[in-house]
Amino acid sequence: MMWWTPGEMTNVRKGLEPTQHFEVHTQRYVEYVQELSKDSSKGIHKAGPDVAFGPGGYEIAALAAGGSIAIVDAALDGSIRNGYALVRPPGHHACADQGMGFCVFNNIAVAAAHALEARGLSRIAIVDYDVHHGNGTQEMFWEDDRVLFISIHQDSNYPLNSGPLTDTGSGKGSGTTINVPLPPGSGSGAYRAVFDRVVVPALDAFEPQLVLVSSGFDASFFDPLAQQMCTSEDYRYFTQVMSAAADRHCSGRLLYFHEGGYSAAYVPFCGLAVMEQLSGHKTQMQDVFLGDTAVGGQALQPWQDAVIGQVGAGPLTLLRQKVAEQRQQ
Repeated sequence: MMWWTPGEMTNVRKGLEPTQHFEVHTQRYVEYVQELSKDSSKGIHKAGPDVAFGPGGYEIAALAAGGSIAIVDAALDGSIRNGYALVRPPGHHACADQGMGFCVFNNIAVAAAHALEARGLSRIAIVDYDVHHGNGTQEMFWEDDRVLFISIHQDSNYPLNSGPLTDTGSGKGSGTTINVPLPPGSGSGAYRAVFDRVVVPALDAFEPQLVLVSSGFDASFFDPLAQQMCTSEDYRYFTQVMSAAADRHCSGRLLYFHEGGYSAAYVPFCGLAVMEQLSGHKTQMQDVFLGDTAVGGQALQPWQDAVIGQVGAGPLTLLRQKVAEQRQQ
């Protein structure tokens, strides 16, 4: 679903075709998934750790990646300004040569690679606020200075030992990866501080031509697979500040790609808040659970502030130094 003017929505699902372009995945892995998908003798196939699919799953996963390419083309062709790729399966855990964590193909990485290789962009930012570290996306752009990757995730959740703040990229990509591993129990105060003190300053330093977002709603206070405390209004705030940054740097081109979120009761309210902010259209639907978040710990806590401060003094400073050096060349 995509928007150009407030309240105006275009659904581009009709006519989508499965993508044949997987620049970020090995050909061997793509063919492996394709062959398993043809096998109807088993009900479940494994594409890697914690990811299973049934016969015909390749076409569904390829359609999700194809939809991710379509939304990028729509934005770069000027037919939309921002949008939300509500695709399944998710993607940010999928690595170049295997799936992982419910993810078969890395939709947002496929979209970013398409923008770089097929559309000629040279600076793309990916912001991943899914509660689990975007390990696959990080791996794919680890040595690529054309992509700024920022992951805000719960420390030591999934994948285990993934996404420490000391991971900042290598080679040409040194300084273009920023990890913010927040302690369990982080809520509005911590997350909003991350966006104010890390995400927005990083976007302003990098000046991307396109902003992509891995949108997982599993940092909400209702989610069973994590221990964070965000509300739908926090997700609205994230969208607000990233929209403003996109307006400053890339004519508002801000594209969301659906990732995790495992509370069937609460994900719809979080998703609606994002879509309302993107579209500029406020519905009459109210988050009936907001009153249930009146619990302690929502304010920024000292131990959360310490992590954010370390990210500002370390990875964010490295990014600023890298950008300054590149401008002097």
